[in-house]
Amino acid sequence: MNTNQQFAVSCHILAVLAAYPTTLVTSETIAESVDTHPVVIRRIMAHLRQHGLVDSRPGASGGWRLLRPAAEISLREVYRAISHEEALAMHQHPNQDCPIGSKIQGALGDVFDEAQTALETALEKFSVANLLENILRETSQPA
Repeated sequence: MNTNQQFAVSCHILAVLAAYPTTLVTSETIAESVDTHPVVIRRIMAHLRQHGLVDSRPGASGGWRLLRPAAEISLREVYRAISHEEALAMHQHPNQDCPIGSKIQGALGDVFDEAQTALETALEKFSVANLLENILRETSQPA
């Protein structure tokens, strides 16, 4: 699964956990909501746990929970927990004998850096609680 999908799935997972703040939610329940296999959920949860966003209790009565209130978890934190690379990737082997190819990476570097900063700045403005509020607002509106 690519990073963009992992981010979207991570947001989905955290919204599910935010909807049930006093309940441990199983990987199976989350997987049903995401429409994927529980193993996929557990892999993503491992990243979220490493970054201090979720915790779990093993066993028959176990499950997952948020470690902090949803309002205190920014989507930027989620993005950084999941993303191991920048949003935009440079192609690695431009033709160095070409006047464009030899300079394209340097020219795009500043653009990509600015775009990455803008993305993370935008994500910082939203929390998991905001995401859940938007979901609940949409479900309460008539179709």
